[in-house]
Amino acid sequence: MPVRDAAATLEAAVRSVQGQTWTDWELVIVDDGSQDATPTLLAHLAAQDERLVILRQPPSGIAKALQHGCEGCRGDFIARMDADDVMAPWRLELQQAFLQAEPSIGLVSCLVKFGGDGAGYAAHVDWINALRTPESMALRRFVEAPVAHPSVMFRRRLLQEHGGYREGDFPEDYELWLRWLEAGVRFGKVEQELLIWNDPPQRLSRTDPRYSVESFYAMKLGYLRRWLLAQAVDREIWLWGAGRITRRRFDPIADLLTGFIDVDESKRGQRRDGREVRLVDELPPRDQSLILGGVANRGAREAISRHLIELGRVEGEDFLLVA
Repeated sequence: MPVRDAAATLEAAVRSVQGQTWTDWELVIVDDGSQDATPTLLAHLAAQDERLVILRQPPSGIAKALQHGCEGCRGDFIARMDADDVMAPWRLELQQAFLQAEPSIGLVSCLVKFGGDGAGYAAHVDWINALRTPESMALRRFVEAPVAHPSVMFRRRLLQEHGGYREGDFPEDYELWLRWLEAGVRFGKVEQELLIWNDPPQRLSRTDPRYSVESFYAMKLGYLRRWLLAQAVDREIWLWGAGRITRRRFDPIADLLTGFIDVDESKRGQRRDGREVRLVDELPPRDQSLILGGVANRGAREAISRHLIELGRVEGEDFLLVA
């Protein structure tokens, strides 16, 4: 659990760990240079429970705090937790039992309950909760992170085999998931709500430029490029979305694109960035093409997927959702 200036929520998060039905745990808390009452509260909580291990570092950022914490863990399984969330009493018991029973799974998440009041983020939570199989989480990984970061438990050996948290101008959790999934790590999910995932205004994902839309695309497109080069051999790659915003977001892989798909009749027969634009009634042949669903507007992703499936195209083979 990394923490910085979280005195208002920290005790509730720690108490939810202390209330677990599985009691053989150790909570490694990394204080990343807190300036509020967090250090005092941590000292008080640790004095009451020897299972709390407090590590301190000068303010260095969440990626370093996470890696510092992982290096301080001793168990075979590492569970993530944030200082402003609350876990259900049986979370650790169910997740470690899942990993014990499923040796092919490297990381397990769970359903999460949205603890905020923003409709946009609530929709994101619904999307994450709908991804419940290893296959669906792997398929949709280029849309967004397929698991909520503080909801996961993973095998510690993955850190040695595939590396841990990295620093950079990108979301550290999403980069880690993409790297592990690229390496073949299978993700699982306990189909119960085991975490209240809160959404306070000061969350890093709301305030830090590393979590901006631009940073997400810049990072994930490197992983998408490698996937395409391996999976789309001898196939044309078409991007569904000929609008300026979509084209600019996918500029890093523009050299791989044959053309664009769009629904705007006025674009029929036109060219964008030197490439042909086709409408949905003139899709390229299935056996010769791979279509990337690149439109991020609400509802567009589902409409693209539904249309292509109705035409007999298979997600992961004939098309891929990437926005």
